[in-house]
Amino acid sequence: MRRAAVVKPPTVGFIGLGLMGGPMARHLVRQGVPLLVHDINPRAVAAVVACGARAAASPKAIASEASLVFTCLASLDAIKAVALGKNGLREGRKIKTLVDLSSTGSAFAREMAAALKPHGITWLDSPITGGGVKDAAEHGQLTIMTSGPRAAYRLAEPVLKKLGNVVVYIGAKVGQAQTMKLLNNMFGATAHAASCEAFILGVKAGLDPEIMLEVINAGEASSSTTRNRFPRAILPRTFDFGARMAISAKDTTLCLEEADNLGVPTWILQSVRQAWAYAISQGGTDKDSSALITYFEPWAGVQVRGKAAKKRSRR
Repeated sequence: MRRAAVVKPPTVGFIGLGLMGGPMARHLVRQGVPLLVHDINPRAVAAVVACGARAAASPKAIASEASLVFTCLASLDAIKAVALGKNGLREGRKIKTLVDLSSTGSAFAREMAAALKPHGITWLDSPITGGGVKDAAEHGQLTIMTSGPRAAYRLAEPVLKKLGNVVVYIGAKVGQAQTMKLLNNMFGATAHAASCEAFILGVKAGLDPEIMLEVINAGEASSSTTRNRFPRAILPRTFDFGARMAISAKDTTLCLEEADNLGVPTWILQSVRQAWAYAISQGGTDKDSSALITYFEPWAGVQVRGKAAKKRSRR
C-alpha cells in the first residue's frame, strides 16, 4: 500500500525582525511555517534562524522564492525601500502577495498598492494590535485587521491566523484596515495619556496608586493601559512594556492626518498629540511608551510608584 505523499507547506517570506516582527517570525517557525527572513540587523536575523528559519540576502531574494511575503517595519521609508528600492521585492520572480503588518495610514497603503500593481504584486494592509503586544506576538495572540482584494486575503489567511487569535477582514478597499488601526490607536493613546494624568493627580492627593488601579479596573474607566501597562510596567517603574514612544507618537500623528484628509475635527486628539510630542522633545524617542508618565510627574512633584518599586528605592 502506497503512502500518501507529504505536501510540504510553501515557503513564506518575512522582512522586519524588530520588536514585533522578531517574535512573530519566531512564532511562525514554531508553528511549522517554512520561513525565509531578512533584516538589516544581523543579530535579529540570527535569533530567528536559530529557531529554524532561513536567512535571505535581500528582499529580492525572498521575493524570488516566496509568493507570500510579510513585512513589519518601523517607518514608511523603510517599507518603500524594501518593496520598491534596489534589490527590493518588486524585482523578485515569484512574489504575488505582500502583507504589510505595519501601521502606515490609509493614504500610504493606497500609494503602495498602486506602485506594486504593475509588478503583479497585490498589497494587503494588515496592521496589528493586542494587549501586551510583544507577548501577544510571541504567542500568536494578536488582533489583526486586513483590507485588500478578498482573493489575496484568502491566500494569506492561514498564516494570519497563526499570528493572531482574532483576524478580521475589514473590506476590499485598500487602506480601510489602516483607518481601523488608527482609530484603535487613537483610543489607546488618549486613554494612556489621560490615565497618566489621573494617577498623578490621585497620588498628589494622597491616594495609593495600587488601590486606585483596583477601583478603576473594576469599573467603566478600565482600559488596556490600566489593565496592562500600569500593573506590569508603570507601578513597578520598569517601563518595559514593549512599544517605543516614537511609534506611539507616529501613530497619533497619522491619525490626525487621516482626520484632516476627511475634514473631521479632533480637538481631543490634538491635545493628546501634544502630550506625546512633549515627551519626544524631552528625549523620549526611543524610550518605552509606558514611560510617558515620567515626563508629567516632575510638573506635579510626585512619582507614581507601586509597593515593589518603593521597596527597591529604599534599598
